Amino acid sequence: MPKILVTGGAGFIGSHLVDELIKKNHQVIVVDDLSTGKKENLNPQAKFYKLKIQDRKLSLIFKKEKLEIVCHLAAQMNVRRSIADPIFDAQSNIIGSLNLLENCVKYKIKKFIFISTGGAIYGDRVKIPTLETEKEQPISPYGIAKLAIEKYLYYYSNQHRLPYTILRLANIYGPRQNHLGEAGVVAVFCNQLITKKPLWVNGGEQTRDFVYAADVVSAVTKALPKKVQGIFNIGTGKQTNIDNLAKKIIQIANTKVPVKHRPYIPGEQMKSCLSSNKIKRALNWQPKYDLNKGLKQTWDWFQNQQIFGKISVKKTRCAQTVFARNFAEYLLVK
Repeated sequence: MPKILVTGGAGFIGSHLVDELIKKNHQVIVVDDLSTGKKENLNPQAKFYKLKIQDRKLSLIFKKEKLEIVCHLAAQMNVRRSIADPIFDAQSNIIGSLNLLENCVKYKIKKFIFISTGGAIYGDRVKIPTLETEKEQPISPYGIAKLAIEKYLYYYSNQHRLPYTILRLANIYGPRQNHLGEAGVVAVFCNQLITKKPLWVNGGEQTRDFVYAADVVSAVTKALPKKVQGIFNIGTGKQTNIDNLAKKIIQIANTKVPVKHRPYIPGEQMKSCLSSNKIKRALNWQPKYDLNKGLKQTWDWFQNQQIFGKISVKKTRCAQTVFARNFAEYLLVK
């Protein structure tokens, strides 16, 4: 079985991917700087290096481990921070990815899988559900950086014959998602319910395509073979507005809390929904989790975290003070 490097392997999606790869008997190397990833997410059977992907020491890992496949998930993922500090975003996402790609060429990596983004790349002026052939119109430095990496991959493929697959993800949710750092709306809502807070919604009619983390991992594993190349959307093809999402989570949690509304955030994307017909035809992939099933498993995980003391109302409130209350609020419908 090929030895696989997973960057960001201590993070939300990355750690689930590492677990699945190890289950399939792959040797897995994880590189993560733990800026958003967590040590408790790390699979003990994976070999771990705490390192930023832009660090020159990355080449030592490639040389030592004799890697064959790279799954690149490490990223500065905060859209708001990318707007406030585009240089920081570019250093983390673009420069870090280039450092990774240069090592892939030098050490003759057989396959590169890049976890990109759907909504942030396509923007609002596209057909719904959105096909991979739609024009990319990112409106944030985060989306621009993701698109830039995709274009660099095209270059490295033509110049150095590096095989690659790009997976453009819809809105991912599931166990281990951070309600502060990554701030997916499902995680934010679950945390608000755990801490007995109202569910705050900015606007409410915005739609998103929610795809469960395990389905994303399934798509990545199907993309591992060298012959699988190109760009694929990973989504359900179904829109859910944020008001309805709040109602579903409250129902699944079997609790009663108020849903409160605030105005839309200016510049916020209004609709996002991805067609996954291409990957269904090419790789026979389709999501196995509908929204109700995925939300139930996510809510159960948040409850277990509370039971075992990993979610504390006091700690949550302190953290929100440190990172500023409107940080999570802004990203409610990221």
